[in-house]
Amino acid sequence: MLSWVDRGMRRFTNQGTHRIGRVAIAAVLALLPSCGASPTAPDPGPVAELTFTSSTLDLSDDLQAGTSLRNVGTAAIGPITIAVGQLELSGVSVPGATVEVSPVEIPTLNPGAAVNVTVSVVSDVALQPGSYSARLDAVVVGRSEASVGLGFVVEPPAADVASIEILGAPVGARQGDALVLRVEARDGSGSMIDGVQIAWTVDPPGAGLITAEGRFVGYEPGIIQLTASAGSQESTATIEVSPRGLAQGSFTVAGQGEQDLRFNSDLWVHGDCAYTGTWGDRLGQLGNTLNVWDISDPTAPRLTADVLVDARVVNDVKVRADGRVAAISHEFSLDQLNGITLLDLSAECDPEVISRFTTGLQSGIHNVWIEDDFLYVVTDGVGSGLRILDISDPKTPTVVAAFADPFSFLHDVYVRDGLAFLSHWDSGLIVLDVGNGIVGGSPGDPREVSRIRTTGGQTHNAWYWPERGLVFVGEEDFNTPGIMHVVDVGDLFAPVEVATFRVTADTPHNFWLDEEREILHMAWYTQGIISLDVSGGLLGELERQGRTVASQRYSSLGACPGIATGTCTWAPQLHEGLLYLADMNTGLWVLTPEF
Repeated sequence: MLSWVDRGMRRFTNQGTHRIGRVAIAAVLALLPSCGASPTAPDPGPVAELTFTSSTLDLSDDLQAGTSLRNVGTAAIGPITIAVGQLELSGVSVPGATVEVSPVEIPTLNPGAAVNVTVSVVSDVALQPGSYSARLDAVVVGRSEASVGLGFVVEPPAADVASIEILGAPVGARQGDALVLRVEARDGSGSMIDGVQIAWTVDPPGAGLITAEGRFVGYEPGIIQLTASAGSQESTATIEVSPRGLAQGSFTVAGQGEQDLRFNSDLWVHGDCAYTGTWGDRLGQLGNTLNVWDISDPTAPRLTADVLVDARVVNDVKVRADGRVAAISHEFSLDQLNGITLLDLSAECDPEVISRFTTGLQSGIHNVWIEDDFLYVVTDGVGSGLRILDISDPKTPTVVAAFADPFSFLHDVYVRDGLAFLSHWDSGLIVLDVGNGIVGGSPGDPREVSRIRTTGGQTHNAWYWPERGLVFVGEEDFNTPGIMHVVDVGDLFAPVEVATFRVTADTPHNFWLDEEREILHMAWYTQGIISLDVSGGLLGELERQGRTVASQRYSSLGACPGIATGTCTWAPQLHEGLLYLADMNTGLWVLTPEF
């Protein structure tokens, strides 16, 4: 989590553009009108006023163009975030295609000063012909102070095609079922033509998404017509989309462990014990404690122990798979050494401190992951990045490797099957080989496999699902509603964003995937817990596909962080059929899924 109090302490810049595919296009920016003050209004004194000073941008062959953001007022303003909305084709979002901007943040803009802003269109997928649009905003304290519309057109290529035909289209499909339509093109002699670019249209517009490759998903139940065209030739398929038909489930509260002395942070459950960290400053009570809960009776969790450490934030806790060792993180410690503490869990629900390790970790530790005899540590501040510690002897840990991207800070790490998935904020999702062997990496020699910057950046957390070749990525955006992104890593060397899920209110935090039932549980701060059906192929806007299985706000009021009764869900974990939640305000919740 990037805290409300401390996020101003972190500054980051946009990374260099990462291109997998290129499309030659042109773009036009149209200035939105602004209203001036009434001539009879009293003098308000010095005021700031932002405006984009270019009305047209032409994205040339390198897919980049520039404009300026100018303060035409009489007062300084900042910090300013340059935000880009979702890229859309005829009103439908396009997964895998983004508009990137640099700089992402401007600390201060003085009266009369201007900053050059570079805009780039980047796509990991082929862009089919059509009209695309997005919006660029200069945001100050969550409010847009200047906006500009971005649009470009991809023209269909000329093709010597005499006929085309859509092959094998089904007559029916459910909402959210991802289909692949194949098109056959022939010349005047009847011979097939390979490599013809097809333009697709959906009728009614917005009722579904179809990509340039012919991947289709229906959003709305009803009759949908899909038309493929090349040159003057067309072919149409009609598909009846039926409701996805998921029974609406729910949660019931099985138990609650109340802890409202301090704000709560992350969660880990193992055996009959649950561990929750603490965060920030709650009426003078610092986040310097790991709380330990006995959940042998999950209907009545009991706070049985705590571990007091030198920190203002114990942001994360992880337990090794064998249940014998745990690691907790230190941030903003009073002795300024920070680092990590390793715990002996031999006595159930009564941990003992083994050691505290600080060498090279003094800037603070935001998240950790334990995998076998190695601890993967996310450091804060300047030079933020990954440190890998050998903890085979937990009394004397040693740093064996490091990795960092200079363009943004690292927020989280998830390790599985010898791969480390780094949530590297605006550098995106970075995949490292730390023992998988795909590029010869190891814990002592991590090697980059690939990376992808999902739409919007602010990559906060990730869950890798190797059986399906997918990564679920959280975007923690406090200025606009956050998004869950789905990245296809079937080819680990070429990740592609294929789908998104968004909620109009607030931003997501941590995830837990029930891989057996194919349900993704997402902590969504003031919205509580949202559980999503992720079965089948995933494509497009998942919130429009009838995939929400259940959601729960255990308090009617949401506040993050805030009052004792407000919902502020930080982390979920499924354990022995029950869903455990850490709530910032109130402590530990145990929910029974009724689905």
